Amino acid sequence: MTASLAMYDRPETAPALDALWQAIRHELTAASIGAPETLTRGGDLWSIWSDSKLLLAQTCGLPYRTRLYEQVNLVTTLDHGVADCPPGHYNSVFIAHRNRARADLRSFAGGSFAYNESLSQSGWAAPMMHMREISILPGSLFQSGSHRASARAVVDGTADFTAVDAVSWALIRDHDSFADDLTEITRTKPTPGLPLITATTRDPAPLRAAVKQAVAELDPVHRQTLHLQGAIDIAPGAYLAVPTPLGPVLTEQSIRQQVAS
Repeated sequence: MTASLAMYDRPETAPALDALWQAIRHELTAASIGAPETLTRGGDLWSIWSDSKLLLAQTCGLPYRTRLYEQVNLVTTLDHGVADCPPGHYNSVFIAHRNRARADLRSFAGGSFAYNESLSQSGWAAPMMHMREISILPGSLFQSGSHRASARAVVDGTADFTAVDAVSWALIRDHDSFADDLTEITRTKPTPGLPLITATTRDPAPLRAAVKQAVAELDPVHRQTLHLQGAIDIAPGAYLAVPTPLGPVLTEQSIRQQVAS
């Protein structure tokens, strides 16, 4: 049996996530549902998400709609109160070095774009769809491996700009001094936030109730650390309706074709 809340897990948030899990576990135990004592950290996320014994995990909207939605049950979605987004939704924040504070996103056309990974809604899909809507492409791509590493790549000059999800951006500003060298350019449209999932063999209803009660009773200090306001039920169809862009390989081909022409 596995439980994982890895998506916003970093040293500064780990105690709050542990407290959240203990609160969820308390509710599950009261409902006579067994739960692991601690969260699983490390390991391959795909193995966790697709585990037939999965109790609860947080995934991303893009892997959910492209691969997982038929393999898991949707439980609920944590609401982080992201500005100008409906409850349970979030968006991506385009950021660049503060020396380009007045730059419009279009001025970054042809620049180097850092993304965390190709199966990230906020780091890849949302920003690429946004750039497509305003008819621009980056000149090159740099895969960083994480939102924090993407932001750091912009500070270090490895990339000209990047996009990170709004909650990750808030955590970077909370805990990383290099955030002082970054500035926000613009934001994408809101999309449903990171869904909590369970194995298809499990009834999501008691898990949903446990999460909502745990979040409601969580210590305010932990809620503030996690920028957590509640839990919202979002229909699977809302996730499946979000558009998916080309992957990095095909995007790089488009970039080369544009340069050649």
